[in-house]
Amino acid sequence: MLFTMPVLLTGLLSLTVVFNGLLAADRPNVLFVICDDLNDTVEGLGGHPQARTPNIDRLTRSGVRFVNAHSSNPVCGPSRASLWSGLYPHTSGMYGYNQNRYTWRDSPVLKDAVTLFEHFSKNGYETYATGKIFHNNHHTESLFREPGQYDRFGVDASFGPFPARNGGSMSHPSMKSPWGANGFEVFVPLSDVPQVPPDPSKNKPGFGGWIDNGQPFRYEGPNNRDLMTDERSALWVSEQLAANHQKPFFMTVGFMRPHSPWVVPQKYFDLFPLDQIELPPFLANDLEDCGQPIWQMKEKVIHYSRLERLREAYPGTEGWKRWIRAYLASVAFVDDQLGKVLDALENSRYADNTIIVFTSDHGFHMGEKDLLFKKTIWEESTRVPLVIHAPGIAEPGEKCEQPVSLIDLYPTLIDLCGLPREPNQHGNGRDLDGHSLRPLLTKPEAGIWDGPPVALSVIEGGVPVEIGEIAPLSQQHFTVRSIDWRYSLWANGEEELYDHRTDPQEWHNLAADPDHATIKNGLREELRRLTGRGE
Repeated sequence: MLFTMPVLLTGLLSLTVVFNGLLAADRPNVLFVICDDLNDTVEGLGGHPQARTPNIDRLTRSGVRFVNAHSSNPVCGPSRASLWSGLYPHTSGMYGYNQNRYTWRDSPVLKDAVTLFEHFSKNGYETYATGKIFHNNHHTESLFREPGQYDRFGVDASFGPFPARNGGSMSHPSMKSPWGANGFEVFVPLSDVPQVPPDPSKNKPGFGGWIDNGQPFRYEGPNNRDLMTDERSALWVSEQLAANHQKPFFMTVGFMRPHSPWVVPQKYFDLFPLDQIELPPFLANDLEDCGQPIWQMKEKVIHYSRLERLREAYPGTEGWKRWIRAYLASVAFVDDQLGKVLDALENSRYADNTIIVFTSDHGFHMGEKDLLFKKTIWEESTRVPLVIHAPGIAEPGEKCEQPVSLIDLYPTLIDLCGLPREPNQHGNGRDLDGHSLRPLLTKPEAGIWDGPPVALSVIEGGVPVEIGEIAPLSQQHFTVRSIDWRYSLWANGEEELYDHRTDPQEWHNLAADPDHATIKNGLREELRRLTGRGE
């Protein structure tokens, strides 16, 4: 069993050394594991009932699980920029506009922000990282390897493998049109190597195979193939944990799955027979009482039409079930990689004195509200798994229902490790926006801390901005989640209100109901207080 009670007691002694101001070498290590597009489809969070995540569950039993944790922005780039800088998107202006055109450092606020990694590095830690840490297209050579960010980096991030065609990528021959608009929409086992036969009548040669990071990905069989990015990252981290470290370390593991394409080895698909796949709770015409901007998104962005295209491509619910199976398989795959990392830590000299954080950059719809995507202001998109194992501090196996945010992880870790509270005092001068979760780790059920009573999330409103500009608050879509309620304010002024005690699927918008005006107004005031919108 991972992290038994003697280990916890040993960890307590090590942490006491830190808080008594003794040697920096006695400070706790940090192992931070973040997945991409992982929603609440993990054991113990009440998501999809068929989820198979024994290693996440294993970690949960040794720490505190936050069952009401949320991303500050349910899109990869701005979520990670916010997480690693400790600043809300509305503070930095990094909402996700033009995120493929410029990097997070182009924000006038983030250009000199001290990241979580830099802060630990400046305070005596060795920093290690592998996989997807910042959003992929922010990983230019000058930024991805910028001085002070990491002392050592392992495996470059890659979403692949993708179906190959003449050196580029394509959809997969197994996909049925109009699904599979590009290589990112592929959901097949790794053993289904894409092959297109030659067409002599048109003088076209055959082509195919997998491609990853622009290079051929070899697959000869389940035990004779190249390793996927997450497998390589797990191996690299295991090697680092087996090494001798003279200083405390901050080690970040960025797993790619379950991000698309949903391609993993066959054995993970075999865990979920297609004829046994369960669909999530679903309400036809669910969007009718939602804000109009979501309808505009569905018209403009191809990702928002995924469920419709699946229904057109496959009879009945077959396509939907095939996609869910592939998502569940991808989650099981990444859980397996987490297990390798936990095994390596348990077998190392550092198990007694290492804080573990496990989370995701945001959630993901599995068909709810007609979506197979992220980037919404609803529960399935903003909610993330969050588990913190802090030896001697976090109550093993406990849960916390207090709404918290990924924005809180920066101040939490510097609190637990005894680092200076405000890293930006010699940079942009900004205070961190989050609050330490330490009180919730020691007494999870009490729910008492100095943070807000709601978790705040935002998605951008779709109006482009130029580099160096910060889009107005009034153009963004905000939402806050309390223990029992969700309140959302669209950029056009439309509102949504959901009672999670009776409506966990957020099917019935109560914003126009006068009986709930007091609740709505109170949550709107909390949103205004956190963002300044409406002042």
